[in-house]
Amino acid sequence: MKTRKTLFVSFLVLAALAITAAVAQDASTTRPAARLHAYTTVRKAPPGARAQVPGSPMLPEWTFSVQSTRDHNEYTGVMVGRNPFGNESNKVAEVPTEIVPVVITTNLIGTSVGSDGTIATTPGVTTMDPTVANTACLTAPNDVPLVLYRQSPIIQRASFSFGGTFVGDTQYEDAFQRANFWAYTQGRDYHMLLKPVTTTKTVYINVPTADGLALATDSLGAPDFCAPLGIIDINWFDAYLDSTIIPSLYSQGVNPGTLPIFLLANVVMASPVTDIDTCCILGYHGATGLPIQTYSPMDFDTTGLFGPEIFDTSVSAHEVGEWMNDPYGDNATPAWGHIGQQPGCQNNLEVGDPLTGTDIPTVTMPNGYGYHLQELVFFSWFFGAPSTAVNGWFSDNNTFTSDAGPVCE
Repeated sequence: MKTRKTLFVSFLVLAALAITAAVAQDASTTRPAARLHAYTTVRKAPPGARAQVPGSPMLPEWTFSVQSTRDHNEYTGVMVGRNPFGNESNKVAEVPTEIVPVVITTNLIGTSVGSDGTIATTPGVTTMDPTVANTACLTAPNDVPLVLYRQSPIIQRASFSFGGTFVGDTQYEDAFQRANFWAYTQGRDYHMLLKPVTTTKTVYINVPTADGLALATDSLGAPDFCAPLGIIDINWFDAYLDSTIIPSLYSQGVNPGTLPIFLLANVVMASPVTDIDTCCILGYHGATGLPIQTYSPMDFDTTGLFGPEIFDTSVSAHEVGEWMNDPYGDNATPAWGHIGQQPGCQNNLEVGDPLTGTDIPTVTMPNGYGYHLQELVFFSWFFGAPSTAVNGWFSDNNTFTSDAGPVCE
């Protein structure tokens, strides 16, 4: 049974990350100012769709209930993992995770952008493949996005200390979640791990002409960027994932108890694809079907078009953290906003959105590559002080030094 999905919120514009002249080499030729934006979003299952089919695989989940000190109302929600507050003996959760490499081929080339935001196009084939070396944007031997992703702290262990407090030799999202509830998890064997992590066969998608294009490297004016940027229609792509790709992966272990990560390389989403003002959605997490299958497509961006902070695994850090803390997109919070990628108000527990474009210090792994990981926002920022997190903080690099404050209006 397939559930109908709708956008939880309208796509969110991150004005702070808008690409402007971008250090134009020629003052008379600049990229379209404040036109190309970075977005992430969530597609949520409708109310009541969280019910599971008896006997079907399920994610490990726990339910929280909290009275907010921001508005004094009671909130409940569901997270992936184990309850950090409870007395259960087993505090370790593992979610099998499949990395699904997605090769995207488009059949239009975006050649330039008009003053009204319209992308001029011409026929032409472009393929964006995370499984092959990208020598234009990366340096050997660390130049294959899929390999870099498998070697990243999203998947592999690294040593994490926040504010001088060691929180674990573990994956980034697990370190975040331990730090998120540090008042209850410190000194305890508490973990939420992506494990085991496997890689499926590569998925090849030839995008219909109406639903995708690739921006040529000189399409935004000087300076050229290092590789074409694919733009595909999010509505077409999400429907294709639901109807065709996800079912095709069941034989490779994908099921409602696992997390399939659809790894794109320099491919973003929009609707429509020929209007630069609707671009760009770099990743999202979604939920579909009954029993519910959660999943997350995400861009491994190496173009640098969205600024130095939104690079390689920064989008993945954002999306996996949000999937873990708000798997169905409906964990309500007091309204917050006018910050990060949200110019208005938002009222769900999306731990990446308030700090989109802000990273923790780069993490260098044994391969010698320095990974970008977005800073994430702690539970107590949404619901109010005092903080349950490490060091009494409200985000994992202490960018937020207090909670979200008065309810957003």
